[in-house]
Amino acid sequence: MKTADIRSRYLEFFAARDHRIVPSSALVPLNDPTLMFTNSGMVQFKDALIGVQVPRYKRAVSAQRCVRAGGKHNDLENVGYTARHHTFFEMMGNFSFGDYFKEDTIRWAWEFISMVLKVPTDPLLVTVHPDDDESRTLWREMIGIREDRIVSVAENFWAMGDTGPCGPCTEIFYDHGPSVPGGPPGSPDEDGDRFVEFWNLVFPQFDRSPDGTLTPLPKPGVDTGMGLERVAAIMQGVHSNYDTDVFRDLMREVGRIAGLNDPDAIRRNPSVRVISDHIRSCSFLIADGVMPSNEDRGYVLRRIIRRALRHGHKLGIKGTFFHKLVAPLEHEMASAYPVITEQQAHVTKTLLAEEERFAETLSQGMELLERTIKSLQGDVIPGDVVFKLYDTYGFPADLTADVARERGLTVDSAGFEVAMDAQRERGRAAGRFDADIGQRIRVEQPVEFLGYDTLTADAKVLALYRLGNDDVKSVEVLDGTSDGVVVLDRTPFYAESGGQVGDQGTLENSTAQFDVVDTTANGPQYLHRGHVTTGEFKVGDRVHASVGGERRRRTMVHHSATHLLHAALRRVLGVHVQQKGSLVDHERLRFDFSHGAPVTADQIEAIETLVNDEVRRNTEVATELLPFDMAVERGAMALFGEKYGDEVRVLTMGGGFSVELCGGTHVRRTGDIGVVRLTSESGIAAGVRRIEAVAGAAALSYIRGIEADLDEAARAVKSSRKDVLSKIRSLVDQQRELSRELEQVKAKLAANQGVELVDRVKTVKGVNVLCAEVSGLDAKGLLSTLDTLKSRLGSAVIVLAQKDGATVDLIAGVTKDLTDRVKAGDAIKALAPLVGAKGGGRPDMARAGGGDRPDGVSKLPAAVDQWVAERI
Repeated sequence: MKTADIRSRYLEFFAARDHRIVPSSALVPLNDPTLMFTNSGMVQFKDALIGVQVPRYKRAVSAQRCVRAGGKHNDLENVGYTARHHTFFEMMGNFSFGDYFKEDTIRWAWEFISMVLKVPTDPLLVTVHPDDDESRTLWREMIGIREDRIVSVAENFWAMGDTGPCGPCTEIFYDHGPSVPGGPPGSPDEDGDRFVEFWNLVFPQFDRSPDGTLTPLPKPGVDTGMGLERVAAIMQGVHSNYDTDVFRDLMREVGRIAGLNDPDAIRRNPSVRVISDHIRSCSFLIADGVMPSNEDRGYVLRRIIRRALRHGHKLGIKGTFFHKLVAPLEHEMASAYPVITEQQAHVTKTLLAEEERFAETLSQGMELLERTIKSLQGDVIPGDVVFKLYDTYGFPADLTADVARERGLTVDSAGFEVAMDAQRERGRAAGRFDADIGQRIRVEQPVEFLGYDTLTADAKVLALYRLGNDDVKSVEVLDGTSDGVVVLDRTPFYAESGGQVGDQGTLENSTAQFDVVDTTANGPQYLHRGHVTTGEFKVGDRVHASVGGERRRRTMVHHSATHLLHAALRRVLGVHVQQKGSLVDHERLRFDFSHGAPVTADQIEAIETLVNDEVRRNTEVATELLPFDMAVERGAMALFGEKYGDEVRVLTMGGGFSVELCGGTHVRRTGDIGVVRLTSESGIAAGVRRIEAVAGAAALSYIRGIEADLDEAARAVKSSRKDVLSKIRSLVDQQRELSRELEQVKAKLAANQGVELVDRVKTVKGVNVLCAEVSGLDAKGLLSTLDTLKSRLGSAVIVLAQKDGATVDLIAGVTKDLTDRVKAGDAIKALAPLVGAKGGGRPDMARAGGGDRPDGVSKLPAAVDQWVAERI
């Protein structure tokens, strides 16, 4: 039974028993910040299972994509070396939220296994918790399993944490037989592959108190997880998940790229397994919004990618290859998970970029590692080498450990951590000066901020500081010899906060001017950073503070637009959207938010329309000061990364369309924003998206720029702006027609060459043999010529060679009546080295490319004759 059929039958089986089919959630959990990745089917149902959320349905069933490659649940180091460990896998699950319990769960599991899948029941074994007499009785009396096939295991107890919902579980195992190493669960050899657990039935039926007391829940739940790949192995009669149809085509493609022709060698090769597994996790992580980086989820993704690339290097694969596996993966998984089709181009592009980034240092890093290993006096790779590989060549430490494991070595992890700590300290020291500015400036008198109502004000200088290369010095007089900081008793300058940049402007007295380039907050005071352009300032001076008005006004427009954007995102995408960061200045706005998938074009349009609808309504932007708790009770959103006092400023826009806590500066009415255009959307981290936009005058400039580009395009195709689209479409149609005609010409050329070559056939031991050089053909043309020759000759062995500058391509074909004696793939394997090429293929057709010895083409005819003669 195919894996896809197992998946669909599982969903159909439980749907027929009143379960809601719930689509897979993303690999980035939105409801559990403690998890690195979604690692089981229950993650999206966690709140319902523990009773903090009332579910919309009492029964659910799902096919959940999962990743285990970081944190507590990490299978990475075992992937490729065992039959059942993966970074990416699918978990089938059925769930009850206070509805059915153990009897139905166990009965339905057995019905699905024995009646739907028709798995032989003799090899099945189950485990129960020693105190779970109810499950043991159900297995024995309701199902009829022999007592000796029911094993008590103390670890069969599930808990979310030290307190809260918990309960026993019962697991179903399949015995692959004595020919496979391993012992039953609970035995010393349980980690072997003979007994494979494929379905876990969890019963959260207790509430555990801090003192350990277990109190029965009034409505216990059910959480089951069946490993799809493991069931597929059982159904397809194989012992390894890698031998199932899930991996077969992927592994074959990896083997083809690596130039491996023996199916058994491909199947057994750990590197092929690693790459085939890792393309699954990497592709789906990227599709779900994770991007390679050096932090958190992004770093785990980068580690997996680079582990796959290292194994490609080990297989001898030259150049980029990993991204090419996205297409066969999409073909295999698209029907179950459409997101991989929707994001195929993005995933491919991201993986290619990461490959190209790492390719620059992979070979150099491996050379350093090989030299180190050869010169080792013992069996431990030094920590400083591990650090250099990480710091200089981008090798994650576990990649180096992976190589060490293959060579029977270990790594000095403690030494690596010492080197890492030293690097972190250097980084802290490098960034300490900016922090020291705030730490070393202390003015207790709080500033009076006037910037909500005015852009100018008279103020008194409370303190002055001179900024040196590595020093912050309090001074009585500040002149133009160095940059400095001015502290005032009152100011209209807004200090950077909440994503809004600090104001710029000037401070002036009767004889001097200070240009403010940035304003930052420091405790109860604001620091005006900049430099004296004329004269000098003294502590106690009276100054006139003036904020750059146009810059501030444009910044306010973008800040207010950001609030409308946040509210629109929550309405269009869902209330899971939370601000993760922002930047608001006079040129643009940038908004980072939690969301597990790229925002579609239709969603972008809906968001932009909703924002501009609110702008056109031209409602008042209202502010009021409230106690923090009262503000939150009224529905005001507290923003990411912000700290709030007991009293907060509540900003309301659109009559309640947006209500947030915000200390920033804003427009008076939404109509003052003018217009908002979203300019880009991208993923910046695991589960975090970024939208950039422009508003007001900046949006007008943006639109004018687009119109200028449109006019330029119209001139380029000799059209008007009005007709440019139809003209471009006409040109595209013309290009397609020319391409079609060119293909026809190429096909005719290939056919003509095929006809001409028929006369050059010779006979070797009664078999027609043709070896010839052709020219002017692309890959499709070569294949067409080969097919023409096969058709005309009826029975033959054919080898064609084509030079393209200094490179050579080969194609070999064998008619079907001869493939039991000679095979095209074997011919390529034997002949390709003559021209420096590599390749492979099927018994009836094979290719080789990249040959770098064109002089070897002249040797091919004699070599082909000899090769055929030896095999006939």
